[in-house]
Amino acid sequence: MSQIDILVVWPNRPKQMLQLSNTYQLHRYDLASDAEKEAMLASVGHRIRAVVTSHGGGFSAELLQRLPNVEVVCSSSVGLDTLCVEACQARGIAVTHTPDVLTNDVADMAIMLILATLRRLIPAADWIKNGHWERQGMMPLNTTLTNKTLGLVGMGRIGKAIATRAQAMGLQVCYYARQAKPEMSFPFYDDLQKMAANVDILAPVVPGGAGTKHLIDRAVLAALKPTSYVINISRGSVIDETALVECLQQGNIAGAGLDVFDDEPHVPSALLAMDNVVLQPHCASGTVETRDAMAQLVVDNLAAHFAGKPLLTPAPQQ
Repeated sequence: MSQIDILVVWPNRPKQMLQLSNTYQLHRYDLASDAEKEAMLASVGHRIRAVVTSHGGGFSAELLQRLPNVEVVCSSSVGLDTLCVEACQARGIAVTHTPDVLTNDVADMAIMLILATLRRLIPAADWIKNGHWERQGMMPLNTTLTNKTLGLVGMGRIGKAIATRAQAMGLQVCYYARQAKPEMSFPFYDDLQKMAANVDILAPVVPGGAGTKHLIDRAVLAALKPTSYVINISRGSVIDETALVECLQQGNIAGAGLDVFDDEPHVPSALLAMDNVVLQPHCASGTVETRDAMAQLVVDNLAAHFAGKPLLTPAPQQ
């Protein structure tokens, strides 16, 4: 396998990168300048049989065209919206991703954002740090979670994990999806605006991409109550960010907890100035244990492919 050439568009975790470098011939596209990238593709592009990347690194159709003999693209993320999956599959090129292993950490992040936003964790810490507690006494009251209604937009693996946690915390759960899940007892909505009008917390839990772009649009946001909150751990593109900022500025919703943004790593300055918004730098799956497991899936999918075995976590057909 030492003669198998792999293009690294985005690096894996250190331990898994060592495994890859001990097994394959790696070409570090991620470390190359623009001129070096062009030279690399001209020199070895025809030899590349696999690509290692992630959601952050992506894999474009333009780069795919420069790799005539690539067989498999392995991404260390669950999202596929930055990968040219359809173009790969049209050429018979396998694509793998890393579902399941990040479910718990992403669900935990959703719950953390709900707690931190409604219970105003960051303003409370600032209340102490800025001396307000000593000079002004107790800070203004915040909002309970008990008996609040959480509306999940999507009910896949992560949605179900969030729902389980939310129930344990006293939240009522309902969901919107393309179709009802027979195994789920939660109230189901087939009208997103109608659900938005009846929830205290709205949380999209769907993949990014053209099919879900601005699924939470201006009309859905307008349906929320002034006391409602938006939590997003899915993709920034799922929410109309401009409309969300306007809703927050005008007091049409009470607050937001956001791990993802429309133009990462750039965050609208208006959001940075709001004390009713909790921000995280797209790190819902960002634990050592989960990122290591995601990285190992990349290694194991490559090994399975080159051993002629079934892939562990192939991307669904587009």
